[in-house]
Amino acid sequence: MQHDHYDSLEIRDPAAREAALLQALPGQVAHAQRASAAFARILQGVDPAAVNTRQALARLPVTRKHELLAQQQAQRAQDVFGGFAAIGFGAEMPRVFASPGPIYEPEGRASDYWRLARSMFAAGFRPGELIHNCFSYHFVPAGSMMETGAHALGCSVFAAGTGQTEQQVQAMADLRPAGYIGTPSFLKIIVEKAADMGVPLPSVTKALFGGEAYPPSLRDWFLERGIAGYQCFATADLGLIAYETRAREGLVLDESVIVEIVRPGTGDPVPEGEVGELVVTTLNPAYPLVRFGTGDLSAILPGACPTGRTNARIKGWMGRADQTTKVRGMFVHPGQVQAIAKRFPEVAKARLVVRGEMANDTMTLQVET
Repeated sequence: MQHDHYDSLEIRDPAAREAALLQALPGQVAHAQRASAAFARILQGVDPAAVNTRQALARLPVTRKHELLAQQQAQRAQDVFGGFAAIGFGAEMPRVFASPGPIYEPEGRASDYWRLARSMFAAGFRPGELIHNCFSYHFVPAGSMMETGAHALGCSVFAAGTGQTEQQVQAMADLRPAGYIGTPSFLKIIVEKAADMGVPLPSVTKALFGGEAYPPSLRDWFLERGIAGYQCFATADLGLIAYETRAREGLVLDESVIVEIVRPGTGDPVPEGEVGELVVTTLNPAYPLVRFGTGDLSAILPGACPTGRTNARIKGWMGRADQTTKVRGMFVHPGQVQAIAKRFPEVAKARLVVRGEMANDTMTLQVET
């Protein structure tokens, strides 16, 4: 069976890929020590030249998102990025975003800075098409992450953002986009609203999803309506980590990251196939995160992807390794709940309870006095 690929990197010999990543690793570690104040401290005493194997990488400390947030909070007056960014305001940093926390994230100048074009190609998008982008453009980087990837692929983007369901239906009917990018729950809402309005949307035949779980039941729901939806796994810190292909057998790792699966709460790699926390080292020079713990659980799948892509695959999102949760596609951190509770001296304990599914999530803050 013939398959096309985004570039030759996807189908190179696995040994050549591993050699290229490990060859680039010492330089990235040295760059992080030199250009990032945070990693100069975290990696103090580390000889970058010696970090040229996975075993050597596994001996370095893991930095987790709550630690990055704490560093940013501690250094707000001096450096809003907590010393993790290797670039500063100006031409090298066209945009700045804020994810819940708030965690501030820089965008570098590189074309397709977050590397999302690869996942779009795997989902069936091609140059010359129009994409209806329903990720948020407000504060968070999700909308821009997808837009820059679409532009790199050669696509036009309708910057739809979130909400305004009837207007979304009207725009899809008028513009006839080739497909949708956003959360799966919001596309379901749009499709159901279009049916209620009696407005057909025949042009929308493909979708790339992120930000939420994408269960097989929802995949089948879209397929019954002529929409082939695929998922990608990306974060504001790291960009693309892995993406789904037409084979629908796990998610293939991106070509510019080194991924480890470690025992939650430690930095120790687990045996292949076991579930653990995803820890990622990126080769991004603007935001050089070394052994960044995502807090997300997954596992490496055996064998190669049937599409001919030769990189390793993960099972996809399998839960959280910490108490951070997602509500309607946005992270809520334990520290945010603590901050609310501290406003009220009479509150002794507080617990956030999240119910519902995806777009219908509801939060209830339970307190004891």
